[in-house]
Amino acid sequence: MKQFKSTLLLLMTAMIWGFAFVAQRAGSEFLGAFAFNGLRFVLGATSLIPVILIFEREERNRAKFKKTVLTASLAGVILFTASTLQQFGIVITQSAGKAGFITGLYMIIVPIASLILFRRKTNLLTWLGAACAVVGLYLLCINEREPAGWGEAVLLIGSFFWAAHIMVIDRFVEQISPIKFASVQFYVCGILSLICSAFTEQTTISAVQSALIPFLYSGLMSVGVAYTCQIIGQKHADPTFASIILSTESVFAAIGGAILMNETMTARGYIGCVIIFIGIILAQLKPNKSEHSIQA
Repeated sequence: MKQFKSTLLLLMTAMIWGFAFVAQRAGSEFLGAFAFNGLRFVLGATSLIPVILIFEREERNRAKFKKTVLTASLAGVILFTASTLQQFGIVITQSAGKAGFITGLYMIIVPIASLILFRRKTNLLTWLGAACAVVGLYLLCINEREPAGWGEAVLLIGSFFWAAHIMVIDRFVEQISPIKFASVQFYVCGILSLICSAFTEQTTISAVQSALIPFLYSGLMSVGVAYTCQIIGQKHADPTFASIILSTESVFAAIGGAILMNETMTARGYIGCVIIFIGIILAQLKPNKSEHSIQA
């Protein structure tokens, strides 16, 4: 029963995150990238405060709190860069589905970067997954009707920053309070976005009102609700199994884009999405103990 509940919560998380790409595209029609991200991340950070009071009412530990804030501030700067590139990529490509699949490549970049930078063991499935991702990305982005452009490039660069964000969390996760960490990083990201918006964009109250539903969804659902579901769901789930379920956010992004925004791709593009998804799953699987790992 616990396993079923965890699976359901993780699937709900992936669905919420996937449809958030649609909300980001819808919000971009009224608000600039910096303003939209600033509002949604500040709202999301604030929505985690009740979650902190429920799940992290721990004893005061100044050293741990300081570590949490400092690490979260670093992660917040990386998150700001990643989310900004993602939002601009969505604006340029006008495709929630394409953004979801290209962003999802961070799940392949992480193990490969960990091998190169930290000499962490990886396996043949990871490299096979990476090969699938390259082939899928080519089919998704390169075709005669819709040649790859700046939007795809921006999303791809952003996926490297999403990978860096994951690696920072992985490096310090045992030394911090995770939900406090999340809230602080979201505040840092949101405040940096609002500062940039003040200097580069003109945001009106009417524009905020027009984008109200997209940024409420992106802030409350994608951050507050989904992050809480992830925390609870991962308690009784195998990490690899959890990663595979969460990777389906890219599928839900494509579904949401098709249903809500009438997005379409070429047959070649859909095949590319399937191959990318297969690559993401392969990169999360653990090989048999008899299979040799690859080490730098």
